[in-house]
Amino acid sequence: MTLYDKIYEIAADNHGLVTTAEANEAGAANKDLVRYVEDGRLTRIGRGVYRIEHHVPEPNDPYAEAVALVGPHAYLYGESVIAMHGLAPTNPTRILVGSDKRIRKHLPVGIKVVNVGRPEPCVSYDGIPSQSIPDAVRSCRRTMMRERLLQAVARARELGLITKREFNELNAELEKNEQAAQ
Repeated sequence: MTLYDKIYEIAADNHGLVTTAEANEAGAANKDLVRYVEDGRLTRIGRGVYRIEHHVPEPNDPYAEAVALVGPHAYLYGESVIAMHGLAPTNPTRILVGSDKRIRKHLPVGIKVVNVGRPEPCVSYDGIPSQSIPDAVRSCRRTMMRERLLQAVARARELGLITKREFNELNAELEKNEQAAQ
């Protein structure tokens, strides 16, 4: 197996993406990555993140790319978790990525890092580290309309993404918040 084949295997399981750290772990030096970019086998997406050139785009690629660009400690956050699953209408111009670390690197305009203060438990949806759907709904209580959150909870239940218990708890919390706001 060639070095590029190893990199391809990593990327094939990760929305066509490979990080410098993953490539180094597979035995590739930084100069190898530069060579693969020059000969057209890789495209540099951002600092330390590359995409294999012959990757077939998938709907969740932008979310995977945003999380990879922020770093290994990052995860999809809030409205973006809801958007990735198509649970309710959200702001399509930005992708929210949670991190417990301070991010100083330059990121594309559509990526917004949310400093969460402390690490949160993460799950993986389609291979993308993410906030769980119940936690994402809870984090959106101040930024999304209640009706849209109720729609997201109902749709998540229909798709089997949350349990009946989680469905009931979220609906009760949203109702309680509505009563407290009045």
